[in-house]
Amino acid sequence: MSDNRYNPYETAQAQFDVIAGMLELESGIRELLRRPLREYHFTIPVRMDNGEVKVFQGFRVQHNDARGPAKGGIRFHPEETADTVRALAMWMTWKCSVVDIPLGGGKGGVICDPRSLTDREQERLCRGWIRQISKDIGPNRDVPAPDVMTSAKHMLWMLDEFETINGERLPGVITGKPVGMGGSLGRKEATGFGVIYTLREALKELNLKPENMTASIQGFGNVAQHAVQLFRELGGTVSAISCWDHKDCNSCTYVKKDGINPKELCEITDPYGGIDKEKAADMNYQVLPGDEWINQDVDILIPAALENQITASNMQNISKRVKVIAEGANGPTTPAADKIISEKGIFVIPDFLANAGGVTCSYFEQVQSNMNYFWEKEEVLEKLDTKMTSAYKAVSGLDRKRKLYMRDAAYVIAINRVAEAVSARGWA
Repeated sequence: MSDNRYNPYETAQAQFDVIAGMLELESGIRELLRRPLREYHFTIPVRMDNGEVKVFQGFRVQHNDARGPAKGGIRFHPEETADTVRALAMWMTWKCSVVDIPLGGGKGGVICDPRSLTDREQERLCRGWIRQISKDIGPNRDVPAPDVMTSAKHMLWMLDEFETINGERLPGVITGKPVGMGGSLGRKEATGFGVIYTLREALKELNLKPENMTASIQGFGNVAQHAVQLFRELGGTVSAISCWDHKDCNSCTYVKKDGINPKELCEITDPYGGIDKEKAADMNYQVLPGDEWINQDVDILIPAALENQITASNMQNISKRVKVIAEGANGPTTPAADKIISEKGIFVIPDFLANAGGVTCSYFEQVQSNMNYFWEKEEVLEKLDTKMTSAYKAVSGLDRKRKLYMRDAAYVIAINRVAEAVSARGWA
């Protein structure tokens, strides 16, 4: 969303087209999977605290549900677009498939900046979103979750509105809820930990030890915070973090060569991942422009913010030392950049594999909510590690067997599974 010339939906379709050709998919299946099954566009009138009514644009896209109910987050962002939501829904289909959970792909969004809205205004917006889409989601139809700039409190407001409309308790309709209100233990850690679980396996295959590795991460929201935590626990060092300043929303890179301390940074970070630049400088962090995260002399890059961040134009800035890119964000790398990455021999853990820990734990939460029985945190994280490790090994195994680029190997597995489900149902 940072570049108006970049269309993530076109990127998602281009990626699909390559693999569809590789798999020699029948034309009907190819055409079906290339576009969303359903999408909803609606307006949400919200009475602001000053008494005025402001109208917001909302979306929900259900790309494919052949393997199970659609699943995907709801993001609040001022630069949200219908094509962004379409792309993210498509990527969710492949994400659920590659980790082999019985769900399809969906995504939702609202064009807004929650940082400029009060809690009461955000609540009215959440309830308004549900009122517009309540007939088209449900525990066995489409299950939303939090995404960029939404959180457990937003999900609880949405759940409450959905249950009020339907007159019954249906906690399985939304995941990412607060623990104690149907949420799962381990959900906060899931996406960030999942990135590091796959990175851990990649480093094993590359004969690299985490304790000898340094990383630079874009983003300091929930995903990045927990990725930093687990990478440090494995012995690695994160020397740079990039995110926006909590006051002016301009992006900055925060560097500490001997390793950042996520706990101290969290103390000066707002709920949307914005760091207090002045306080960081007082804590001896070097403050650089936001795009400097990609220029750092490190072994590992972890984009964990928005799409379209690693491009052909900035690939020349990546250090020759970089060995691995682990994509914590959705669609952070453009196809043109992929070609250069492959030529450079940098090992990529593709987004819909690396960051699938979130949807995997969301699936766990959905199961727990539907049966009203909840697992301990250790059990959740153990199940998550098992699932992510198994998915990584399947992709890596195909990569080595057929000498594919890792992204292509992940797509082959994911798309083939969905195509088989579509064919078995007789849809095409």
